[in-house]
Amino acid sequence: MTIFLYILIVILSYATMEGITWCTHKYVMHGFLWNLHADHHQPKYQHTFERNDAFFVIGAIPSITLFYFGTVPFLNYKFFIALGIFLYGITYFLVHDVLIHQRFPWFKNTKNSYLIGLRKAHKIHHKHLGKEDGECFGMLNVPKKYFKRRPAK
Repeated sequence: MTIFLYILIVILSYATMEGITWCTHKYVMHGFLWNLHADHHQPKYQHTFERNDAFFVIGAIPSITLFYFGTVPFLNYKFFIALGIFLYGITYFLVHDVLIHQRFPWFKNTKNSYLIGLRKAHKIHHKHLGKEDGECFGMLNVPKKYFKRRPAK
């Protein structure tokens, strides 16, 4: 395989993860595994770790497995699928845990309209404390209405 094909596999794997994340969030986290996700929707939940963090481990399993089978007996396309999943996982951590929920004090005062839109959409998602009636299940691809700039004062 050429390097271009490997790069394409990484990009497609990364992009596919947004759809997988949306479906997992809507139908698994707000479905049969709500008991793991529920604490994430509680106001002022101030613990270092949440039960919801188990999804980080669950999400890492396919990547770890594909990294292994992508190097045995030699480097193959599975490694590059794993790399796309891994890079999406890093993005998820930076966007969801750092930018949106401020679990780490980075990016606190961003002026970027896209990042502000992501925060707004996630805030709307969290206005529902139960698993029903949710909205905005995506992470990077959220409705455009959240990206509109406020008029200057």
